[in-house]
Amino acid sequence: MTLDPTDLRLLAALQSNAMMTAQDLSEELHLSASQAGRRRQRLEAEGYIRGYRAEVAPERVGLGVQAFIQVVMATHTEQNARDFVRVTKLQSEIVGAWTLTGEADYLLRIYCADLSALNRLVQQVLLPHPAVSRVQSQIVMERVKPDAPLPV
Repeated sequence: MTLDPTDLRLLAALQSNAMMTAQDLSEELHLSASQAGRRRQRLEAEGYIRGYRAEVAPERVGLGVQAFIQVVMATHTEQNARDFVRVTKLQSEIVGAWTLTGEADYLLRIYCADLSALNRLVQQVLLPHPAVSRVQSQIVMERVKPDAPLPV
């Protein structure tokens, strides 16, 4: 199914404020509240909208260090990849993980309480993994642009 301009405006509106009610959307989209609500439900059912979540301030919950870690695998077997991905899912400090082209195989986004916690994650979890050859960490000094809505 293709999205019409109203669907795209609805997605843009919800990306800026996921708590919009059907009434709020109706005013934004110039539709009735029931039409706006039905469109939202259809976009949810068809998988265009994956879910909703609150954006929590990391520093307010004691997560003072954000880092990105590039991981280079020593061997590229299917089993090693599955094992490593399982590790990324089990470590709550790893909030995002991507496979990459280029020199590194994985990019991990990390939130930790402090540098000691980051060091423990690298030294006790990532480096000892049998499939990992090398890790390279970049500590975030300042976030200059927050995660932005998708350009729909």
